[in-house]
Amino acid sequence: MLRHVVLYRWKPETDPERIREIEDAFRALPGKIPQIAGFEWGRDVSVQGLNQGITHCFVVTFASEADRDVYATHPDHLAYIAFSRPHVDTILVLDYFADA
Repeated sequence: MLRHVVLYRWKPETDPERIREIEDAFRALPGKIPQIAGFEWGRDVSVQGLNQGITHCFVVTFASEADRDVYATHPDHLAYIAFSRPHVDTILVLDYFADA
């Protein structure tokens, strides 16, 4: 399985309500894009203090690179990016194949 990990740090002026709207918009993508095989997300709860301001993690799973590529250019994904981007201070994206 191919994992697509997206980590966010929001701009300081982004209010909590807008962040909730962004969370909701990302969480809606699995219902709109059939190539998504799995999805989970969460907010940082680490006590180590090493998150460098990154607070949100979304993990999207695909059966193949081809499925990830469909997702990457899917109109609903592109709409999510356009909606969230003005509020993003830092984004880190990492794709990897899961080893057992």
